[in-house]
Amino acid sequence: MSNVITMGEVAARTLADEMRRDPTIWVLGEDVQAGGIFAQYKGLFQEFGAARVVNTPIAESTIMGAGLGAALVGTRPVIEMRIADFVMPAIDELVNQIAKVRYMFGGQARASVVVRVPHGLHPGSAAQHSQVIESWFVNVPGLVVAAPSTALDLAGLLRTALRCDDPVVFFEPKAMFKNVADMLGDWPAIPFGKAERRREGKDVTIVSWAQAMPAAIEAAAALSADGVEADLLDLRTLWPWDSEAVLASAARTGRALVVQEGVGASGFGAEVAVTIAEHSAARVRRLASPRIPVPFAPTLEDVCFIRPGMIVAAAKEMVAG
Repeated sequence: MSNVITMGEVAARTLADEMRRDPTIWVLGEDVQAGGIFAQYKGLFQEFGAARVVNTPIAESTIMGAGLGAALVGTRPVIEMRIADFVMPAIDELVNQIAKVRYMFGGQARASVVVRVPHGLHPGSAAQHSQVIESWFVNVPGLVVAAPSTALDLAGLLRTALRCDDPVVFFEPKAMFKNVADMLGDWPAIPFGKAERRREGKDVTIVSWAQAMPAAIEAAAALSADGVEADLLDLRTLWPWDSEAVLASAARTGRALVVQEGVGASGFGAEVAVTIAEHSAARVRRLASPRIPVPFAPTLEDVCFIRPGMIVAAAKEMVAG
């Protein structure tokens, strides 16, 4: 079998591994028996059958509520939300019930669920299918929030999420599901709250995650060619997040650029930036999408994407200043 597979296939194989290990793990959501719209459930129905891979109606609140009920009686549901925008009809079940049940019952009950949320900008998806809503759920006590940017991190964090007793909102980069990766070797579990240094540098800290990371990596390489060495950190999880690594890097470089895919207003980048400002003397700047509905027309949609050149320009400006 080839080691070069898509990120969607990585997600499916990881979930299959965990379902073999733990018979209490099962899947519910729209089109999961067909493999999901990004192939993230490919082959699971054929192996585990209708009892553990359950197609549902188009009724997100019902899907989320059924997952909660199943978790309360001891199973570990994987709740597929299809894309991030479709979580909204299920907000009450997720925010008021799943996130609170362990606290409200003093630990006597818990909702050990993984809510899989393909998210992020995707060409041609327009205003109702392109929203980046990660910061909504970081704001909710009781939820763990993961946001991987690579196939290996997706596998490792998903493995950890499926073994976690707390509810995990698992944001997956939908524009990257078809990206291929060489997955030679093991795909070990990755602990929550540990950033990954993608590149080491002394001139400026760049902090990013999820679908903004490829642009940040490309920008860091371009900066290096121009003599500016970026210390590039991939957060991987947004709650808990690795403030210790970010602060240490910012203290060393004296400059920190936070790059996020979502809207800047009240985005998670603001949390990172203010933490740096409060606990270090480093200069801080953010790059984020404008606060507009994502347009359908490609020429208008383009203003919502964070491009490598934008990161390069911002980092050079910080270094020069």
